[in-house]
Amino acid sequence: MEDQEPKSSRRVRYKGTHPKSFKEKYKELQPERFSEDIAKIEQQGRTPAGMHRSICVNEILEFLQIVPGQVGMDATLGYGGHSLEMLKCLVPGGHLYATDVDPFELPKTRDRLAALGFGPEVLTIKKMNFSGIDLIAEEAGPLNFVLADLGVSSMQIDNPDRGFSFKVEGPLDLRLNPNSGKSAAALLKTISREYLEAILIEHSDEPNAAYIAEDIIDEIKKGNPISTTTQLKEVIKNALEFLPPAERSEEVKKACQRCFQALRIEVNNEFDVLDKFLEKLPYALAPGGRVAILSFHSGEDRRVKKSFQGLFRAGIYNEIAPDPIRASAQESNTNPRARSAKLRWAIKA
Repeated sequence: MEDQEPKSSRRVRYKGTHPKSFKEKYKELQPERFSEDIAKIEQQGRTPAGMHRSICVNEILEFLQIVPGQVGMDATLGYGGHSLEMLKCLVPGGHLYATDVDPFELPKTRDRLAALGFGPEVLTIKKMNFSGIDLIAEEAGPLNFVLADLGVSSMQIDNPDRGFSFKVEGPLDLRLNPNSGKSAAALLKTISREYLEAILIEHSDEPNAAYIAEDIIDEIKKGNPISTTTQLKEVIKNALEFLPPAERSEEVKKACQRCFQALRIEVNNEFDVLDKFLEKLPYALAPGGRVAILSFHSGEDRRVKKSFQGLFRAGIYNEIAPDPIRASAQESNTNPRARSAKLRWAIKA
């Protein structure tokens, strides 16, 4: 029997103007082909799936004062939005070093920036944690500027396979590098109630940490492992059944945000990484070198503020931001994820 030609398969129809499934949003996931659709989505104040909108770009560039020929570092490459704007200021003659641990997004960003004309002659990207800033400085020499955007990228949050959001079903992972370390689901299998409660308090100031930790551990002890995002959301919801009905829905939402944040910080050792980075940072900067750090919750901001103030008193920094810079009202309205951002800066003596 002669071989039959395989039937051509049609692409799945784009389901309405706002498909719910991440994988169905093929227009948003292919911005180079559907630029007009992407523009419409951004005009509506939304971030297209698989993309990230950089925050406080103008404020960061205004402070860093990058000029051609300088050498700098983007400590958290992500989608590359900040890096792109810094690269434009560096050429000709400058060089940008960028680090990230995400094995899926890093090569995409490298290809995206290379397609825009920023290849290895001006940009060096390393798959490593930004706490290794001392290693970057050993290779690059003293840095004229450093930027660290401590937020999780939108493309990581939006992809249910990464497990960062309680709003969609996905594996309870929360690792920035899924190929390394222990997932949030694995962590919950072995953690004690006391330690979990401490994490929820210290990493996200969760007011109902005791109730939530107790219900999570009880559920696991019953032989019901919490392995998905929606399973964890349901346990949190049940733990807060005692709240008045009128405020319960909103409080459950906030508790989910805080608990997912706390577990993400723990799984990725984010505070330890930030502390090491802040400790090494001034010794990687050239005299007069500038650093800008964008944080998104109180635990990060407290660490940055304390480090900058201490090193300012020691004479290592000769100037620091008197107060955090916030995203403008216009930016916050068009990009809701900018509302919690705080930008602090320092200048090396």
